[in-house]
Amino acid sequence: MRSELQVTAAAEPVPKERRAESGILLAVLLAGLVFVLHILTISRYGYFRDELYYLACSHHMDWGYVDQPPMIVLITWVTRSLLGESLFALRLLPALAGSAIVILTAVIAREMGGGRFAQAFSALCMASAGIYLILGHILTMNAFEPLLWMGCAYVLILMIKRRELKLWIWFGLLAGLGLETKYSILIFGLGIVVGLVLTQERRLLTSKWLLVGAGIALAIFLPNLVWNIQHHWPFVELMRNIKNSGRDITLGPVQFILQQVLLMTPTTAFVWIAGLVFLFFSPPARPYRALAWAYVVTLVLLILMKGKNYYLVPAYPMLMAAGALAIERASARASLGWIKPLTVAAVLIVTVLLLPAFAPVLSVDSFLSYQDKLPFQIPRNEKSHLGAALPQYYADYFGWEEMAAAVAGVYDGLSPEEQAKTAIYCGNYGEAGAIAFFGRQYGLPEPLCPHQNYFLWGSRGYTGEIMILVGSESIERARANFDKVEAVADLNNPYAISGENRPVLLARGLKGNLQELWPKLKAWD
Repeated sequence: MRSELQVTAAAEPVPKERRAESGILLAVLLAGLVFVLHILTISRYGYFRDELYYLACSHHMDWGYVDQPPMIVLITWVTRSLLGESLFALRLLPALAGSAIVILTAVIAREMGGGRFAQAFSALCMASAGIYLILGHILTMNAFEPLLWMGCAYVLILMIKRRELKLWIWFGLLAGLGLETKYSILIFGLGIVVGLVLTQERRLLTSKWLLVGAGIALAIFLPNLVWNIQHHWPFVELMRNIKNSGRDITLGPVQFILQQVLLMTPTTAFVWIAGLVFLFFSPPARPYRALAWAYVVTLVLLILMKGKNYYLVPAYPMLMAAGALAIERASARASLGWIKPLTVAAVLIVTVLLLPAFAPVLSVDSFLSYQDKLPFQIPRNEKSHLGAALPQYYADYFGWEEMAAAVAGVYDGLSPEEQAKTAIYCGNYGEAGAIAFFGRQYGLPEPLCPHQNYFLWGSRGYTGEIMILVGSESIERARANFDKVEAVADLNNPYAISGENRPVLLARGLKGNLQELWPKLKAWD
């Protein structure tokens, strides 16, 4: 009888492991709820500015673009080719990516030693993180970036745990794909290197497999690197122009950090902050301390570089995982057993209250009323956004189809002979993308635009004899460059970014040949 009891006691770890695995199942359930939310709201407003631009770029496949690496355009091309150009088609993969990061966070918590609560609670925090709800709703490179950053972090954790240094190959693969998605992974990669140097895990840097992984990353990134060299580093020029123009709202260190709290939803702040502290100071977390340093280095560099507040967002899942683990360990003490229900309740309540701020669950008029009642102001990243009624991630859904219809009305009023030599000239890639996409149903020609990658596609043979100017300049300025200019339509959507509310101009007789002037019109900002 005694030996049977001993066997039973020895078997106790098995159900414990099963309980731990149920944490991943709960994370999958939460990820499914996030996916359902995205699907239910997928066409609440309309096409986003960047989505229209990516669609235009997908008709000009290349190894690089002025303002981004090629991965997002490749994703758009594949989506367009297989599923079409509907909102559901374009936003299906971002919704899946937004759900996948919820599961990956729970997996990271498990690999750090977290049990059922740590896995499920870290997933809950990510499922409720405001900025992730925004990113999962839009076709954007930022929707996929967290998976690549945290994929690298996950591989690093596995290397530390298992001492399987061949995993540098997978790290290199993910880093290479990250470079083809968004260059900012270089900052996080530097943070990881610094973190390894500053901790006992620095021995990972002496492995030959690190060189193999670095070679794989370089090989994947090489086509885009060559493209940048051939085009004289347009992204570097773009970043320099943005800095010199003062377009972005710059944040001081305190403002930047406070906005991290807001972006990730305020009630999760104590979780990721606890995770950072846990990684730095808890003995059980010592093997993973390099991740804490990676976050701090990335934070400091982005502040010094005057980066936008959401540039740091991909780094938070690993801190959420560590914070959930810290709470799980703390709650094991009898006197702190209340921590679990309190934290879960706080996250759920605030998530419900703030959901309309980050997911388009309300009509636009209802949202405006809701926004007025918020105890904080939703941050703006660019000065042109300050006058908009809606935050940019909502405002940039509005006005595009109406713009194309207004331009079509002007174009249709011209004779066939005039139409043949009329260029539609747009001031930025959003307007041009809208004309290219919605203009097809009206028979409009492809637009011209000097902004971002549109500049590289040139003037399409137009001379400037007749031009329809969309959002490019004031009528007074246009009259200095043309023989005759008249306002022929008005764009005044109250929900759009204020800069879009400009008249459509019909201009005749450009003073100079457009093809010769084109190199001087470049607008990379």
